[in-house]
Amino acid sequence: MGRERRDRRDRREKVATTLAGAVGEEIGTFLAPVDAELERGYPGDPGTRQPVHTVYVPGDAFAAGTVRSWGDRALAALDRHAPDAASFAAVLGLPDHLAEPVYDRVRAKLEREPVEDLRIDFEDGYGTRPDAEEDEAAARAARLVAEAHARRDGTAAPYTGIRAKCMEAPVRDRGIRTLDIFLTGLMEAGGLPGGLVLTLPKVTYAEQVTAMVRLLEEFEEAHGLDPGRIGFEIQIETSQAVLASDGTATVARMIRAARGRATGLHYGTFDYSACLGVPAAYQASDHPAADHAKAVMQVAAAGTGVRVSDGSTNVLPVGPTPKVHDAWRLHHALVRRALARAYYQGWDMHPGHLPTRYAAVFAFHREGFEQAAARLVAYAGRVGGDVLDEPATAGALGGYLLRGLDCGALDTAEVTRATGLTRADLEGFAVPRRGYPAAPAT
Repeated sequence: MGRERRDRRDRREKVATTLAGAVGEEIGTFLAPVDAELERGYPGDPGTRQPVHTVYVPGDAFAAGTVRSWGDRALAALDRHAPDAASFAAVLGLPDHLAEPVYDRVRAKLEREPVEDLRIDFEDGYGTRPDAEEDEAAARAARLVAEAHARRDGTAAPYTGIRAKCMEAPVRDRGIRTLDIFLTGLMEAGGLPGGLVLTLPKVTYAEQVTAMVRLLEEFEEAHGLDPGRIGFEIQIETSQAVLASDGTATVARMIRAARGRATGLHYGTFDYSACLGVPAAYQASDHPAADHAKAVMQVAAAGTGVRVSDGSTNVLPVGPTPKVHDAWRLHHALVRRALARAYYQGWDMHPGHLPTRYAAVFAFHREGFEQAAARLVAYAGRVGGDVLDEPATAGALGGYLLRGLDCGALDTAEVTRATGLTRADLEGFAVPRRGYPAAPAT
């Protein structure tokens, strides 16, 4: 045995270097500011659940039963226009092997958790009202949200918040006051709930984001909250938000101006399209102008921990069954298209959009489940296969499975059975900072 060890040592390659250790130290010192900037500006995905959609409800229409009402109306639409898996699959063009699993999961989702993210709207969907009326509506919204979270009976969406008016001069004071009333009402009712989300609309300049940060800092200090407790989404609805007059990407400046508070970039389909002069008949989330805006948003947000959301369709699934089916096919196709482009969230404007939102999301995750599981197993175990995946792709595979679990498309037991991996294992691949997934098992 000793002789074999000596033979192996004799066969080892000779290792030689030229550079002195001081050179590496000098380079390390030189790049230290860059290392710090990478750490600060590109922390990677936060690893938390991202809702698959955001539902907008006008402030005066929001009620204690809104979430349950949306689920019941969506179920009623299924009962009327696609009462079984076969008819629903036929409308959407789902393959036979997905018809039952998708339909059953859609119905279960609508019964259990019909809305993942609810935004109570005090902007376009609410309009201009007398100050006293909006004051009362904002206070009422805070009370209802606090009561729903306190009950813990499923009447609160996992994520809930408001969209106040923007930072432009004509409505700035009104927006600030509504935001203040809502947040103060929550604090007086027991504190800010988990899953609180605020949306800042029609942002044009990074300074408007800075102003929002200043407001939230003042609120946190006044109530003794931890700095950075309140985050917000930035809504991209103007051309200036994408491209500044000097040719740079304004949206990247906005993320930096948010100083870690930005949670998402939400594309505003119709305001943005109108801003560019797109005719009303062609304003849609798959228009080339929309694709360009979202691509810029996506690149600016990559690695920052800020997530990107697609917009909505204004074609509502209402009326006779053939018309509902046409609207369902359109919505389903748009959601499926967005998912393939890594826009994992979008807006839904009507309860009738919920069946096709969830159908598209569930089918997207179930149709690729077996292949994604096999590729991740091969990567984790260093087993050969017909695809040679990089560490970054392993992270994407882990993220794909985690999103499927979070929304209900996949079950924990089937994922563990197919991969041999726990949720913690999947998070180890998907979540590490700055896009460096965990190394495969040795």
